Amino acid sequence: MADTLKEILLESSRRPTVVADLEKLIDEEVADKSGVSGTVIKTGFSAVKKIKPGIIGSAVDSLLDDFANALEPIYADFKASGGSDFGSYLPNRSSEAADALLSVTDARAEQSSRDSIKKVYGKLRPKGKENVEEALPRLGKLIDKHAAA
Repeated sequence: MADTLKEILLESSRRPTVVADLEKLIDEEVADKSGVSGTVIKTGFSAVKKIKPGIIGSAVDSLLDDFANALEPIYADFKASGGSDFGSYLPNRSSEAADALLSVTDARAEQSSRDSIKKVYGKLRPKGKENVEEALPRLGKLIDKHAAA
């Protein structure tokens, strides 16, 4: 198993597969949403994809380095504890992990010059932490998969 998230997620030959897997994870998380908030998320997600096709994969790729850096302290703690299942470990640190990941997207949204992106992000952000926390088991398993590769 690799020692850092940078080694796991950012290695040049592995990165395209990591990005594709993360894009699939996002699609699955959105598809699993239900109720009124789920409808809002699905509508916003669809709108973003219509504004610029391919934007999700592109955004994941452009944010991946920052995401890896944001989660690195949690992954380092996991490794130091002798953990072998990040998919189970990560949800135990859900608040911290969600805040770390959202700090990356918040900063990126703030820097965007596209008002449409800012507007959609602004509508989705209030439920952002809850949604990210719900995705952490899948994210941890995805990281485990690539760490074992």
